[in-house]
Parts: sequence; C-alpha cells; structure tokens
Amino acid sequence: MNPHIVLLVISAYFLLLFLISWYTSRQVTADSFFTGDRQSPWFLVAFGMIGASLSGVTFISVPGEVGNTNFFYFQVVLGYTLGYFTIAKVLLPLYYRLNLISIYSYLEERFGFWSYKTGAFFFILSRALGSSLRLYLVASVLQLILFDSLGIPFWVSVLITVGLIWLYTYRGGIKTVVWTDTLQTFFMLAAVIITIFYIGNELGIKSLGDYVSSVAKDSRSEIFNWDWKSGTNFFKQFISGAFITIVMTGLDQDMMQKNLTCKNIGDAQKNMLWFTVILVIVNLLFLSLGVMLYIYAETNGIPLPSKSDGLFPLLATQHFSAFTGIVFVLGITAAAYSSADSTLTALTTSFCIDFLQIDRKYAPEKRVSIRKKVHILFTALMFFMILGFYWLNDQSVINSVFIIAGYTYGPLLGLYSFGLFTKLKIKDRFVPHIAVAAPIITFIISQNSEKWLWGYKFGFEALILNGALMFLGLFLLRKKD
Repeated sequence: MNPHIVLLVISAYFLLLFLISWYTSRQVTADSFFTGDRQSPWFLVAFGMIGASLSGVTFISVPGEVGNTNFFYFQVVLGYTLGYFTIAKVLLPLYYRLNLISIYSYLEERFGFWSYKTGAFFFILSRALGSSLRLYLVASVLQLILFDSLGIPFWVSVLITVGLIWLYTYRGGIKTVVWTDTLQTFFMLAAVIITIFYIGNELGIKSLGDYVSSVAKDSRSEIFNWDWKSGTNFFKQFISGAFITIVMTGLDQDMMQKNLTCKNIGDAQKNMLWFTVILVIVNLLFLSLGVMLYIYAETNGIPLPSKSDGLFPLLATQHFSAFTGIVFVLGITAAAYSSADSTLTALTTSFCIDFLQIDRKYAPEKRVSIRKKVHILFTALMFFMILGFYWLNDQSVINSVFIIAGYTYGPLLGLYSFGLFTKLKIKDRFVPHIAVAAPIITFIISQNSEKWLWGYKFGFEALILNGALMFLGLFLLRKKD
C-alpha cells in the first residue's frame, strides 16, 4: 500500500473527528466531561457502544482466532446476552436511582471507604491494562502499514496515536465520545462488510446464500464444543460470557458512563436491548470474516503468518485491492480510537471522582484545571503501557485481554455480588487484602487445575472463581451483630 495515501486517509479521518469534537464541546460545563449533561440520544449510545465494546481486538484477533478455535468464541457471545439482560434489569436501575457519576460510589454507600477505593482502583488497573493492550495491537498494525515506511519508530507513532486521542477528548470528554464512537463504529462495520464482499467476489461467490453456505460448510465454523475438560467447552464459555459482560460492561465505568448520559432509565434500558441484538449479529459477522480470510489465503496459496492476529492485516495490506486496503486502514483506525477515547475519558472520570473527589471538594472552575491534569496523566500512562506490551506480548491479544479481565475484574464481581445479594455488613478495612488475595489464589489454582482437578483446564471462567473467592472472603469477614 502507498504510505502517502494511507497517511492522507488517516489525516482526513482525524479532521472529521476534530470537527465533531469542536461541535460537541462548544457549550460545556465543568461536569459535561463526566456526564455529557445527560442528554445523549439512546440510539447513538447503543450504536457507538458497539465500537467501544469490539475495539481492535475484535477487528483483528477474532477473525484470526477462527483458525485456532473455530467459532467457539461465539459461545462466549451467546453468554453475553444473559449478562446484558442482568445489567439492564439489575445494575442500571441501581445506578440511575442513586444518580451516580462514578458507579463505584455505590460501594462507599454500601460498605465504606476502603471498599469504594478498592473497587475504583481495580477498575483503573483493569481498564488501563486492557485498553493499552488493545491499542498496542492496532498501533502495531499501523506501524507495519504506515509508520515503518515513513521511517518513524514505534514509540513516536504511539506518541502520535495517544496524543491525538487526548486532543479531541480533552474538552468535551464523554459528550464528544458518544458522537465520535458512533462514527467510528460505522467505519469499522463498513470495513468488515466491504472486505467480506471483496473476498466473495474474488472467490466467485455471488449471492448471500452462497456466502452463508461457504462459511457454514467450512470445518472452522463449528460453534459448540461439549468436551468438559476443554477450555472452550460450551458451558464454560457461555457462563463465562455472561460474567465477562457483567464485569466488563456493567461494573465498568467506561461502558456505564455512556449509558448514564441517557436522559432516563427507560432510554438506558432500551439502549442496552438494541446494543445486545446488534452486538451478537456483529460478532457473528466478524467470525464469518475469519473463515473467509482463511479460505482466501488457502485458495491463493498464501502462507499464514506465525501469529493469527497478523492474518487480516497481511491480506488487507499485501493481497487485497488498493480500495479494500484503504477501507481496512479506516476500519482498524476506527477500532483503535473507538475504544481508547472512551477509556481515557472513563479513567479520568474515575480518578477525579473516586480518588480526588473533585465534585465534593472543589469549585467548578477548579475542577476543570484538575481534570485536565489528570487527563494528561492517564494519556502518558497509556503511552508507557503500550510500549511495555510491545516488548512483552507473545500470544493472541483476544486471549490476553480476557486473561487480564479474569484477574482484575474478579474482586469487583465479588464486591458487587455481595452488596446486591446480601444485606450483611463487612469489616471494610480488610477489603483491599481480600481483593489482592483472591486473584493470587485464582492464579495458583488455574495453573495447577489439570493436576489437582482430574484434567480440568480453566478458561475464561477463572473470572468466576476469582469473584467467588472474593465473595467468600467478604462473608468470612462479615460483621456479626
């Protein structure tokens, strides 16, 4: 691909983002960055959340992973539906009733100071790690198709990447992100659909029925795995999908902050319903793209890359038409920024509200100054973490993200479950210790499960074990009247 054309396309794309940023941040208050003034149309939130949920991980890793684990990931997606139903019926009503800006404020009311800080800390840890890993993946692809040819080193390209995110979110915050995510979701999905049709045309596939048939008869389209020892067993994947959704959406300030910008609980629940339906369809589309990519490579005798994450970028930049390659660049760029911009906003929100408590301690004009400094701080943190992953990561990113989630979101799962489903009081000062112990014990068990548990191998359900250990620890340290 011609790097100058790629650079022109990306520049035009960012010009569009900056125009949206300018438009949405013309009339902002001290709290608009955090709440969006609670005026976001629910349908925009629903559509934009697709891009934020999928990110570059889905765009690249999910199609590539089809070659390793077939359509087994769709079992996780089916579990998502149960998780989103729980969020809509249990968590959203709670957040709206308490009129929360940060969802972790609930923990202070329910348990106390240390529980509140523990919940907020684990969110920041989880999101900082997970989002940096996602952005690392996309930054690596952009490095390959653009910056290497321009002689720009990786650290400079990452600095440019995070710097641009900071620029178009620093004023409007979540108010801007709701609109930019909508645009970015559109480009991401357009890239997938155009790529599928391009491959189909190259393979002589003409009708929609032929597309479905080509995917369905391929052995990689197998969805269900009933082997109970396998990490991709249906029940493990389905239940894990439900819990992953609850913690990575319902207990995640990033995702919930968008929902809380809706006008009322009815709009927020409507958003969640339609978001769920669209997300299931879109994930099936990404998995189908994976099969089409492998068929295309095999038909044309193209050697597969050593890492499955590299399949889509390899074909798009070296074997597809120039137009399809440009569409891929737009899609991968949209995938990167739709996740990273909202994460940067959410991390800033959580730190300002949960740790600095600027809504309680500072006047509106002082809040803006503090928020801008925190925003820069997390931009820098994301930059250094991406560089760290550049040197350390050695496996499919989709698995890395869920492994991180299993260990860092588990304490949140235990805290909220205990708070919602019991009326017990706890010894609040011991909560941080339990929150550290639960992931450590989970890691030890999962590493030795095949030896200790008759060949059982943990997959994503390590999250459930982690949450259960946290719940048990809270129960053992309950206050006895």
